[in-house]
Amino acid sequence: MPPTDVTTLIRTELPRLAGSLRKVGELILEDPAAVTHVSAAELGRRTGTSQATVTRFCRAVGLDSYQHLLIELAQERGRGEVSDWGTAEIGPDISPDDDLERVVQVVGSADLRAIQQTIDRIDLDAVERAAQAIARARRIDVYGVGGSGAVAQETETRLFRIGCTVRAWTEVHAAATSAALLTPADVALGISHSGATRETIEPFELAKERGATTVAITADPRSPLAKAADIRLISTSSETRFPTGIIGARHSVLVLIDCLYVRIAQLSYQRTSTSLALTDHIAGQHAVKSRRAR
Repeated sequence: MPPTDVTTLIRTELPRLAGSLRKVGELILEDPAAVTHVSAAELGRRTGTSQATVTRFCRAVGLDSYQHLLIELAQERGRGEVSDWGTAEIGPDISPDDDLERVVQVVGSADLRAIQQTIDRIDLDAVERAAQAIARARRIDVYGVGGSGAVAQETETRLFRIGCTVRAWTEVHAAATSAALLTPADVALGISHSGATRETIEPFELAKERGATTVAITADPRSPLAKAADIRLISTSSETRFPTGIIGARHSVLVLIDCLYVRIAQLSYQRTSTSLALTDHIAGQHAVKSRRAR
C-alpha cells in the first residue's frame, strides 16, 4: 500500500458501507491514533458491534486483517510525525468557532496532503499509456460535470494550446452525442472524484463502445468509471468537516493533468513547439500597458 494511504482508502470506501461496517470506519477516521492501541474486540465494543464486524470491515476495505490495519495506521502516524506538512497537531476538522489561522492551516494541510498522496501512489505506467494514447489521438473528448467540469475545461485549455484536437463536454446530451461519433483512433477522458457521476459515466461508456481508448481520473479505483476505463489514473483528497476536501481533490487531479500535459508535450515535441510558437504572442498583445503619471 502506498504511503499515507490507509485513511484515504477508508474514506473512499466509506460511502459504500452501511450499518455496522460504516460505524467502524467512522470511528477509525475520528481518531486513527487511538485505534492503534485497542484490540479488535475493544473496537467492536466501542462501535456497538463485534470483533467479527471489525474483521469484516477490514476485508471490505481491502485489508487482510485487523493486524494489517493497525500496522498501516501506525506507519501513517509515524510518517505524519516526521513530515513537514504540519498536520499532526492540526487534525481534520474545522469548527464554526475556529480562527482564520487554523482555517488556513487545515485547508493548506489538506491540499498539500492530497497532492503528496497522489504523487506517492501515482501509476507511472498508467500515466505513460494515457499520454501515449492522447498524443497520437485523432480527437480527444473530456467529460466532467460540476467541479470536475471545471477541471475538464482546464484540461481542454492546456491540450488545445499544444496542438491537440480536444473538446471538454460538461453537459450530458452534448457529451453523449460527441461520444457516439468517436472511433478507435480517439481518446475519451472521464473526470469524476467519486467515479459514480452518471452524466460522466454515460458518455464515457458510449465512447468505449465506439472503440475509443478510455482514460479515467478518479479517487475511487473500484468505481463504475474506473471499471469502464482502459487506463485508470487515481487521485486522492484529504477530507475535512467543511468541504475543503473538494479543493484538495481538485488540486490532486490537476497534478495528474499536469503530468499528462508535460508528457504529451514531450511525446509530440515538434507539434507542441510549433503550436506554442504560433500562439505565444497572443497573451502579451492583450496585456494592458500602464501609463506613467505626467
